[in-house]
Amino acid sequence: MRLYRRGDEGEPVRDIQGRLKALSFDSGDDESATYGEETERAVRQFQESRGLPADGIVGPDTWRSLVAAGYTLGDRLLYHRVPMMRGDDVAELQRRLNSLGFDSGKVDGIFGPDTLRALLDFQANRRMPEDGMAGRAAAEELNLMARATQKHGRDSVREHQWIRELPHYVAGQRVYVDAFCRRPDERDAAWEAALTFGSIIQDLGAHVGMSRSADTEPPERVRALRANRFGADLVVSFALPHEGETAVFYFASAHSNSHAGQIMAKAVAEELHLSTAGRAIPMLKNTRSPAIVVAVEPLGAQVGGQAAQGIINLFADPGD
Repeated sequence: MRLYRRGDEGEPVRDIQGRLKALSFDSGDDESATYGEETERAVRQFQESRGLPADGIVGPDTWRSLVAAGYTLGDRLLYHRVPMMRGDDVAELQRRLNSLGFDSGKVDGIFGPDTLRALLDFQANRRMPEDGMAGRAAAEELNLMARATQKHGRDSVREHQWIRELPHYVAGQRVYVDAFCRRPDERDAAWEAALTFGSIIQDLGAHVGMSRSADTEPPERVRALRANRFGADLVVSFALPHEGETAVFYFASAHSNSHAGQIMAKAVAEELHLSTAGRAIPMLKNTRSPAIVVAVEPLGAQVGGQAAQGIINLFADPGD
């Protein structure tokens, strides 16, 4: 899709404004179908609430989030398909399944294989038709069970367990190292940082998987999928700051956040003298294991070395 920003006009802008207003992000005094200052402000506020880079521009990720935010559990029939269904209703389904002990993985709002398995287990447990579809009947049954129990979700329990069971050495860990490549300068600088990081960690006995080669530029979602196929224990990514936002990012959305990712981000940020922040970009959202993105400028070998030291410190003393 094209990008929509201040100065644009037309029906797509009217649609954006309507979706924002339905989510309590009002476009103020801007005329209908006119992308003015107030619409840009509303978009920024929405982006911040969803863990997206707050640039005030409606691109593919922001548009998908706007559409997803319009669904509540029970509004439509949820099931596994290609492309996978996305939405706040999927996230709510995952959250409730996790809280009841049916492990749907990360609460990311994407109806993938883990969510399907958890839903089938739930349906079998409740003697419902095992069709892998969640409509009003499943929503009502989940509501009934939610009233009877309030527990930490399986995703939260799993992340706390990951921290508790972290060994005091990196050797044997499967570490996926990613280098962003949205433009040529980032491709080269991020690769240098990632290669240095990976070399240090590998020398300590870790099994390292690189997301790409030096001269390729696969999309972020493809690289995240590769991390899952690699079976990563953790993911460390390097990027140039977007809109000048320098930090070490971990997964956080309107529905959940990665405690393990936050701990990992803090350990690396201390070495780099950076802050930490939650985001819901694909490399953090679509990877199953704890993941961070180091966004700093300039990138290079020194940043990779400092990030490696942060990971070494984490394993030496994981805390909680």
